[in-house]
Amino acid sequence: MKVLIDTPIWSVALRRKHQPEDASTTSELASLVEDRRVALIGPVRQELLSGIREQSQFDRLSKSLRAFPDTFITTADYEEAASFSNRCRARGIQGSNTDFLICAIAVRHEFSIFTTDDDFTHFAKVLPIVLHDAGK
Repeated sequence: MKVLIDTPIWSVALRRKHQPEDASTTSELASLVEDRRVALIGPVRQELLSGIREQSQFDRLSKSLRAFPDTFITTADYEEAASFSNRCRARGIQGSNTDFLICAIAVRHEFSIFTTDDDFTHFAKVLPIVLHDAGK
């Protein structure tokens, strides 16, 4: 099964100074990359590249990320993301447009989602998403 990687996971792995508590996250991402199980979407790519001040750093990161082609996003994905947002909001659960888009794409492609964002735990109570278990 492919795994859709959320922005916080990439951010931890790409950070210049790794914290000891990040070791398992970076190790799991490296394993997924090695197994060619990584999925990426354009909005996550954009989040990762936004805010980089130095052009040379931007260029290096964008070049590195090109190793991971974007999963195609359809009109139906955007509609499903809006539906997911409405379903969660009706239950008092808030999330970002990108988070619900990640959920919609993961459901359509039968990807699990690798994230450290606790919002996804709440989404999983309402939506048919599968969260990646780094222990597997």
